[in-house]
Amino acid sequence: MSVDLSRYSGIWHEIARLPMWGQRNCVRSTAEYRLLDSGKVAVRNACTTSTGEEISIEGVATVVDPEHRAKLNVVFDQWAAKLVALLTSSEQGNYWILRVDPDYRLAIVGTPDRDYLWILARTPSIDEASYQDMVSFTQRLGFQTEHLIRAPVSAD
Repeated sequence: MSVDLSRYSGIWHEIARLPMWGQRNCVRSTAEYRLLDSGKVAVRNACTTSTGEEISIEGVATVVDPEHRAKLNVVFDQWAAKLVALLTSSEQGNYWILRVDPDYRLAIVGTPDRDYLWILARTPSIDEASYQDMVSFTQRLGFQTEHLIRAPVSAD
């Protein structure tokens, strides 16, 4: 699969994810991507916690497969995140865009070890059929979807 990073740029809402320590208190999350002149991608992940606190982290993603542009290495600014990225980064990348629909409205992102997974959309919620299709796709890739944490549906 090839990814057009300029179309992928913008804000994505987290629909569901596998558990991740860094997001343990998050109830609503977004990821914003911006293609830089250098070809790298600026990343800003933000979330609202269960107590209403807004937190965010910023970093830069480097494409590791120039042909398809679907595998990236992401390094965040905070020292702990840099350490984790250093330990998990490799030539194969630590952020894989596994699927994106033709309109760039839905996406699935995961890690090569299948420990982490995010189902993303341009809107805060998606219909149940689309959600189930995304879950089925990730199951076929070997992700443990029984542990998915689904984001609450927004009332606004």
